[in-house]
Amino acid sequence: MTVEGTAARKPRRSSGTSTGGTGTGVKRAARARKPQSSHSEPPLVQLLTPEGERVQHPEYDVDLGPEELRGLYRDMVMTRRFDGEATALQRQGELGLWASLLGQEAAQIGSGRALRDDDYVFPTYREHGVAWCRGVDPTNLLGMFRGVNHGGWDPNSNNFHLYTIVIGSQTLHATGYAMGVAKDGADSAVIAYFGDGASSQGDVAEAFTFSAVYNAPVVFFCQNNQWAISEPTEKQTRVPLYQRAQGFGFPGVRVDGNDVLACLAVTRSALERARRGEGPTLVEAFTYRMGAHTTSDDPTRYRHDDERAAWEAKDPILRLRRYLEAQGHADAAWFDGLEAESEALGKRVREAVRAMPDPDDMSIFENVYADGHALVDEERAQFAAYQASFADGEVK
Repeated sequence: MTVEGTAARKPRRSSGTSTGGTGTGVKRAARARKPQSSHSEPPLVQLLTPEGERVQHPEYDVDLGPEELRGLYRDMVMTRRFDGEATALQRQGELGLWASLLGQEAAQIGSGRALRDDDYVFPTYREHGVAWCRGVDPTNLLGMFRGVNHGGWDPNSNNFHLYTIVIGSQTLHATGYAMGVAKDGADSAVIAYFGDGASSQGDVAEAFTFSAVYNAPVVFFCQNNQWAISEPTEKQTRVPLYQRAQGFGFPGVRVDGNDVLACLAVTRSALERARRGEGPTLVEAFTYRMGAHTTSDDPTRYRHDDERAAWEAKDPILRLRRYLEAQGHADAAWFDGLEAESEALGKRVREAVRAMPDPDDMSIFENVYADGHALVDEERAQFAAYQASFADGEVK
């Protein structure tokens, strides 16, 4: 889907309608979360309220037709269905781990659809919605989590880098790539995704420094989902994350991360700014991680159900559906058809994962060194002998 429209080009301050507070989650058997500061939360850039009402913003806007709006809704529904299937597959023992994006669909689809084909994306390990927008087959995302490959797709085919597990390092990769883009004289832009937890990493600060000094055409897209595993944002920063950009000399903006239209408008504006040679922008998508950090996490140990309930009322998919229905842009038959399509995707993913062949056990020693290495050769021989002992019935 190609989303067309317009967005203002002044992402230097954030103002608009706020969606409210962040909940009152606490750790069990621990003290309650303290407020981030004595003042109220800063306003968000918002174009679509949780009730599905279209609102105006003085600096950002998009002008989308019914087909484009339905396309954004379809993107979010299909991404959520795939994500849910992957979670179920992990619970069934088909995947070793999975990092769910539940609740963050608007941030990823909105920003992902703001990109041009020649832009380059550096994701973390949770950008399944952005991967969908870049045309990466969902089944390719699961090979790494099943342990059958190291990525599953060619980054240059979709300008979508492999998932990055090391927290925050991809921001440096994105900055370096963007510096190269500028030196090549291209008018494309780069976007780096990271979370609120990664904002505490030194790599992110270094990326901010280099991007500002070299005026790199990069957008830093922070999905602030309120929790860095079990640590709330209040334990990571004393100021809203988007304000950190000021100290490095470039603008930051906070957008309603559950509003797909606002995320589209703000990201598009930041990308256009980068293409004009005006340097980096930090976008903080204020959203919420509805599920666990990964399938190895138990969020009930550190946050209350009422916090999640408060954010469920701001569900990104529900609010766009309300708008589509209120405007007469989609009827029951269309929603039913999309539901059937999403179920077909779930079935396809399920069958594809179960059909993935096991990798060659010895492949872990390949491509470690370009010209071979004595220690690796020794380890390969030892492992081969160990594997052979099973066939001989000499289990050690």
